[in-house]
Amino acid sequence: MDYKVKKLSETAMVTGKIRFSFANVFEPKSVNGGDPKYSVSLLISKDETETIEAIKNCIEEAKKAGVSKFGGKIPANLKIPLRDGDEEKPDDENYQNCYFVNAASSKAPGVFKVSGGKLVKIGEEEFYSGCYGRASINFYAFNVNSKGIACGLNDVLKVEDGDKLSGGSNAAEAFGMEVDGEEFM
Repeated sequence: MDYKVKKLSETAMVTGKIRFSFANVFEPKSVNGGDPKYSVSLLISKDETETIEAIKNCIEEAKKAGVSKFGGKIPANLKIPLRDGDEEKPDDENYQNCYFVNAASSKAPGVFKVSGGKLVKIGEEEFYSGCYGRASINFYAFNVNSKGIACGLNDVLKVEDGDKLSGGSNAAEAFGMEVDGEEFM
């Protein structure tokens, strides 16, 4: 499968291969009492330079497009969505050697996989925090309580499984027996 970055517009793109964390793509959740939103954290390996550069370019274009929201000039202390996992989440091994972007939307994203050369919608049993894929995202300026660039979430595409990042326990491992026909490893 082709994981090349795809530019959709000056401020919108499809990522290369990334990992999904804090995936709330099936039911919106409220953060700090705000309006419920669908959201996901995109973990981008620092080796995924094409995706990182494309995100930086989209952010720069969103700054230019949003200059009127900033009072005619781009503030020096503008909040941007591309963050360094090594610096901001040093105790979380999943964020090590990664950048991350938190993407959100008030509208439910499409959640897909490829089957038979076509996009197929998938549900919670297949898409989870820890799986790998690609995301269709867009960047835009905001000026509410603070000024910055936000990342909008459009659609996600699962391309392969990964270790779940749910933080929960594994019953089969804990009890040393099968769960619903699954073999204990």
